[in-house]
Amino acid sequence: MASNQLTIVVCSLLLLPLAFLSTAAHDETTPTKPVEKKVDVVVEGMVYCQSCKYSGSWSLTEAEPIPSAKVSVICKNFKKQVTYYKAYETNAYGYFYAQLDDFKMSNNILDHPLHGCHVKLISSSLANCSLLSNVNYGLYGAPLRFENKVLRGSHYEAVIYAAGPLAFRPAQCTPETHV
Repeated sequence: MASNQLTIVVCSLLLLPLAFLSTAAHDETTPTKPVEKKVDVVVEGMVYCQSCKYSGSWSLTEAEPIPSAKVSVICKNFKKQVTYYKAYETNAYGYFYAQLDDFKMSNNILDHPLHGCHVKLISSSLANCSLLSNVNYGLYGAPLRFENKVLRGSHYEAVIYAAGPLAFRPAQCTPETHV
């Protein structure tokens, strides 16, 4: 009986490493689900009140930021169909950070934000500076540019595009007199 028990113990010891090898081989062939990285598209920019001194130009010299101004981000696909629209508000310093939630591209090249998205002026919170201007194409849609700004986390990435500074202008500008 001792001989049979010894045989079972020896066989068990010999087969045990094979069981671990079998399990390890199974683990290597079983595909693991990759961790998905969430990628957000963000548009940022500034909104100003253009100085009367430079009204009619694209100059933002002496311009003041406008808090609570509204801008829209509009994206169209390569067929010129609107695929994304949302209005955003500037903070107390005239800055907007527009996270494009649910933004989708059906064609990675033709529907790319640099090609298909624009920022337009909507409204100013300042009654004395509420006329639209076309500084950086704010009337028809300021194009976006990529300035190598990306926020990265372990499972998150935000690609940030910039719209040129946009501006409203005052309705009442007194003409300068030259003596």
